[in-house]
Amino acid sequence: MTVTAAPGISAPPALEEGTLRIVALGGLGEIGRNMAVFEIDGKLLIVDCGVLFPEETQPGVDLILPDFSYIEDRLDDVVGVVLTHGHEDHIGAVPYLLRLKADIPLIGSQLTLALIEAKLQEHRIKPFTFTVTEGQVESFGPFECEFVAVNHSIPDALAVFIRTAAGNVLHTGDFKMDQLPLDGRITDLRAFARLGQEGVDLYMADSTNADVPGFTTAEREIGPVLEALFGKVKKRIIVASFSSHIHRVQQVLDAAAVHNRKVCFVGRSMVRNMAIAEKLGYLNVPAGILVDLKNVDDMPDDQLVLMSTGSQGEPMAALSRMANGDHRIRVGQGDTVILASSLIPGNENAVFRVINGLMKLGADVVHKGNAKIHVSGHASAGELLYTYNILKPKNAMPVHGETRHLIANGKLAEATGVPAQNVILADDGTVVDLRDGKARVVGAVECGFVYVDGSSVGEITDTDLKDRVILGEEGFISVITVVNRSTGTIVSGPEVHARGFAEDDAVFDEIKPKISAALQEAVTSNKDHTTHQLQQVVRRVVGTWVNRRLRRRPMIVPVVLEA
Repeated sequence: MTVTAAPGISAPPALEEGTLRIVALGGLGEIGRNMAVFEIDGKLLIVDCGVLFPEETQPGVDLILPDFSYIEDRLDDVVGVVLTHGHEDHIGAVPYLLRLKADIPLIGSQLTLALIEAKLQEHRIKPFTFTVTEGQVESFGPFECEFVAVNHSIPDALAVFIRTAAGNVLHTGDFKMDQLPLDGRITDLRAFARLGQEGVDLYMADSTNADVPGFTTAEREIGPVLEALFGKVKKRIIVASFSSHIHRVQQVLDAAAVHNRKVCFVGRSMVRNMAIAEKLGYLNVPAGILVDLKNVDDMPDDQLVLMSTGSQGEPMAALSRMANGDHRIRVGQGDTVILASSLIPGNENAVFRVINGLMKLGADVVHKGNAKIHVSGHASAGELLYTYNILKPKNAMPVHGETRHLIANGKLAEATGVPAQNVILADDGTVVDLRDGKARVVGAVECGFVYVDGSSVGEITDTDLKDRVILGEEGFISVITVVNRSTGTIVSGPEVHARGFAEDDAVFDEIKPKISAALQEAVTSNKDHTTHQLQQVVRRVVGTWVNRRLRRRPMIVPVVLEA
């Protein structure tokens, strides 16, 4: 396999005429932020534009976007953005891209575009959209795109086959090969076979479950489990899932109907998405089964199901607020909470905190670890092997996954006959050129994290986040001292103020004489010392002492004033 490490690769050369360039701006080495840019003949086609959700080491961050700097000055060359499906990690960054240029065409299925249009309405952006269906072939500049039905955990997902003068690329988006899907829409392997006969020069396949042996369990198997659980519970049932998981919501509605329970959608995105899905015919809602949140207090507990957001432990989502006791739904003894989702890597601690909080309130919590109430939406190794054998691609570039997933996918490609040198394991920012049936790494572009922090976009840096972590974990010390540079004496201070320490402030009395002595020596030995240099003297003295005495590395802010 060709393994890349983008920071160590030089900038790519100018793109040669008749060559297709592929640059992933997200989704490689991570679960989320999926975005790939294709370029040929001076035009750009983007596939997906998603967000990544922050980890605990990124406090205060709401979302993480792809780095648009590579295309920011070339937005007029973008012929369209193909959105493979409606999950946040594939469409969530679209509003931030359209803030830069609002009329970039958005291309996708009916449901996908309906979900992004609702999101864009909140951002007060009216997009230009182009609806496509499976089997449809459309040209966007020099790119001819054929759309292929694929099965996923959201309806209407599409793979895209991109034909160019330099070669053909199949990008799967997220997919699996459920043979008995709830909506009857399977991954179109007949189309895959036909495209394989035509020739796939580069295969970009979903890697999320590439390290899982065998085949992904069918979604249909979850329904009987939910029905059995509903039959056992005597009080309220709260089911938490992704607000876009329409198939799972359908199964909850069906199970509720069997057991004569009403269903209430909880969470703004859940209410919005299910209204869209019902209107477009993707969700079958039994007559009279839905109730409004404002009416649930009047209903008997044994007749109610709450379908909620917050399955990933998001702090502001409905389920987290229930666990913290600050939601109008009060979880109590005998309630049953079902987490009908898998854990996204990085969210484990947040989810376990929610589970613990719910159980402390007396609820029974059912999750993937103790019951079969979730199946993945991604193809496992056995399914990926089928696609490699059907397509027989000349080159493979695994996408959508952490490094371990990409490597596992690359090994599957090799096992099915793709030459090792034709399997590219890329990082975000790696530049791959395709020409004459050969894909090769030609360089890398800068591709960092862009943080959304409240109303700011891209203003927060990794250094800011490091400071936040230090403040949260190690504490804060400020030292204020007034010196007379001409006499070399300390006029006032040093005053030491600490936050985030268990010790009483009196513990710092021990260090004050050392600070004064160090400052006096610095001033008398060199009267040309700048204020910054004197502050560094204070920082070194305090840092050394705190590390030795208290075993801490706090943020130290020295302030030296001149009298």
